Amino acid sequence: MTAPAGADGVDAENTEIWDVVVVGAGPGGASAAYAAAVAGRRVLLLEKSELPRYKTCGGGIIGPSRDCLPPGFELPLQDRVHAVTFSLDGRFARTRRSRKMLFGLINRPEFDAQLVEHAQKAGAELRTGVTVTRVEQHGPAVPDRRTVAVVLADGETVLARAVVGADGSASRIGAHVGVKLGQVDLGLEAEIPVPPSVAEDWKGRVLIDWGPMPGSYGWVFPKGDTLTVGVISARGEGAATKRYMEDFVARLGLSGFEPTVSSGHLTRCRTDDSPLSRGRVLVCGDAAGLLEPWTREGISYALRSGRLAGEWAVRVAEANDAVDARRQALNYAFAIKAGLGVEMAVGRRMLAVFERRPGLLHATLTGLRPAWNAFADITRGSATLGGMVRSNGMARRALEMLDKRMDTSSGVGPAGRGVGKAERSAPEAEAEADTDTDAKTEAPEAPEVV
Repeated sequence: MTAPAGADGVDAENTEIWDVVVVGAGPGGASAAYAAAVAGRRVLLLEKSELPRYKTCGGGIIGPSRDCLPPGFELPLQDRVHAVTFSLDGRFARTRRSRKMLFGLINRPEFDAQLVEHAQKAGAELRTGVTVTRVEQHGPAVPDRRTVAVVLADGETVLARAVVGADGSASRIGAHVGVKLGQVDLGLEAEIPVPPSVAEDWKGRVLIDWGPMPGSYGWVFPKGDTLTVGVISARGEGAATKRYMEDFVARLGLSGFEPTVSSGHLTRCRTDDSPLSRGRVLVCGDAAGLLEPWTREGISYALRSGRLAGEWAVRVAEANDAVDARRQALNYAFAIKAGLGVEMAVGRRMLAVFERRPGLLHATLTGLRPAWNAFADITRGSATLGGMVRSNGMARRALEMLDKRMDTSSGVGPAGRGVGKAERSAPEAEAEADTDTDAKTEAPEAPEVV
């Protein structure tokens, strides 16, 4: 169905040209493939791993994620969250409860595989075990100006009228587009099997611990007989982040249980002016640096941007010239910035406040009913953080007052956190967690949960 690229170029008449090729079969890529396939286009979805595969991710499915799922999609929920325990570096723990479900918890391997199945049922073709090395929009591998060449590691070339890059935070497609980074964070996570008595104590309840480093926090997400435990902080604090993870697990009383998986992952957040396209190539999800800057939640951003990328990729594929293709790509960028971009701008402001005043945030969420109600509404999807700031005068004035104490106007995250100058214009090829340390600290006592 495809032919290798040779020195003499590719014969377009004898080589299949797909309408849309999507690189990466995570939530963003599967959503893009589904959206393009539902529109009746010929779609190829490429994934370097075999499915299902493990991904470092808390697995929280909030309201905006649920609302973007294909019709008939049944969430493979491992638990339904009705309570949240908040603590401030292991102290001042308090639990808030809700009669209605706040959000659901899933395992990424099953969730991602199910999304891909829906894309396939819509007509997309899947190829796994395929590594994309680069895309080309000019040169001997490209037969005409309406075509993009997707070059695979084995030398094969796949041709498409439009390409969607959804290949994760170390995206090769993002590097081609020129994605610029404003914030990089290091997350550490462990999947810890626990006995039934421990699992029962966590059933329906998650823990969020505001951590010891600026902007850091930890979480416990229960999934049946396994607890997903993790922490996240600005990249560059690898040793401190590892100590936080060790202390966090210890004070939870979970040190005696052997994790089935221990992993690290870098999350990358775009700058305000970072491009979302180049020619006939669009990027979405982590590949575009689209995630919530404060919580670093990425599933809903991947699902929403992936759906938009698939819809606009169809229009790019239909474009007969570069001017029309550029117009459609710009429309995609406008759609992203009008929705997710507004949310990210508020998230950056919240992260700046959280870095400076974590105790204030903790006291507000645990002590003020309106703040807890707002948290619940956002997780359920009945409200957004950006919408609340725009419509709620008290929330807007409070945030503006806090803004005066810090500079959040750069649009690249607080102080460009975790980002070196050499990284701002292109993602790294590999994400490596700099967590080598033998330092340990005495774990504090476990907080009382009320």
